[in-house]
Amino acid sequence: MLSEKIVHNLKKSSGIRAMFEEGERLRKIYGSDQVYDFTLGNPDPEPPESVRESILRLVRAGEKGLHKYMSNAGFADVREKIASSQRAETGYKVEAHHVLMTVGAAGALNVLLKSLLNTGEEVIVFSPYFVEYGFYAENHGGRIVVAQTRKEDFQPDAGSLEKTITKKTKAILLNTPNNPTGAVYTREVLKQLRDVICKKEQQLGIRICVISDEPYTRLVYDGVEVPCMFDYFINCVRVTSFSKSLSLPGERIGYAVLHPEMEEGALLMDAMVFCNRVLGYVNAPALFQKVIAENLDAKVDVDVYRERRDLLYGKLTSLGFRCVKPEGAFYLFPECPVDDDVRFKQMALENRILLVPGGGFGQPGYFRLAYCVDKSMIQRSFPAFEKLADQAGL
Repeated sequence: MLSEKIVHNLKKSSGIRAMFEEGERLRKIYGSDQVYDFTLGNPDPEPPESVRESILRLVRAGEKGLHKYMSNAGFADVREKIASSQRAETGYKVEAHHVLMTVGAAGALNVLLKSLLNTGEEVIVFSPYFVEYGFYAENHGGRIVVAQTRKEDFQPDAGSLEKTITKKTKAILLNTPNNPTGAVYTREVLKQLRDVICKKEQQLGIRICVISDEPYTRLVYDGVEVPCMFDYFINCVRVTSFSKSLSLPGERIGYAVLHPEMEEGALLMDAMVFCNRVLGYVNAPALFQKVIAENLDAKVDVDVYRERRDLLYGKLTSLGFRCVKPEGAFYLFPECPVDDDVRFKQMALENRILLVPGGGFGQPGYFRLAYCVDKSMIQRSFPAFEKLADQAGL
């Protein structure tokens, strides 16, 4: 009765949610303060006060039409505000017709991939990568192909990209700051990627769309700069959400913005607006379009995340874990101290530490910890990590 494809995908679907559910079970047994759940990128800080004020004011004001359908692309005034913000931020002539309001970044990626992909075409991702990318591509008849990053810093390897591009390549999906590594891609590396793409496009007679998945661009540390992808790629669509930057993951609000000089940009936008409708999203949540339009300059306190990063990174490295220090987002991606990251997950679980094996991100031999959690939980977890490190032979 069920789709064979979906039943198959259930067996290989994200372990992140499975571990989160396991955490719920353990909390009922041992109590919340005795379970150390680092699985889900679910921001602990509450949204900024200005966001909450906007929600209350907009609802109480009862603006006529606030809860009705609008253009499938989103409210015109919201798109114009985002375009204006983008012009100021990037220096590019972004207009409202370059902006599509979406149901989070995930909705934007699905809309974009449906607009781009023919059956059998390929989307290149760099390992480690957010596991859902593969399902998103499969949703629309495509598949992902994996290029490698450099082990020492998780920066994309341009040589690996060159070997991976074929006539079937339709898009390259970049994610910086990266989930799960926290790496921020440098200008030098982006130039290398651009040169490879231009070379392969000429050799193969193809055009490649660069998709930049950017929900963490406002969560960076130590003065690190996140380069603007429009500086390197003309055929580029930037996708973002407010789930992480404003602690609004449950509200499902984001947008996509096209490079103003993108080839066939107008046609692509028409396609994306159409796909926003036929995929069943119809339009991004009306109330939260208006809320974020009033809070484009709002942000959570990045120092909260920096403090937690330093706390957890310092403890793990002092115990002998090897880890590239993240420059952004809110994840650590340490090397696994035993030869099987799934077995290590089970060892951690015995100590009531919940983590995600690196294999779930296409990078076996590592594990991910989300430190967007309460600081006191991080501190309470230290004895458990000490025991785990001892059991792993560190």
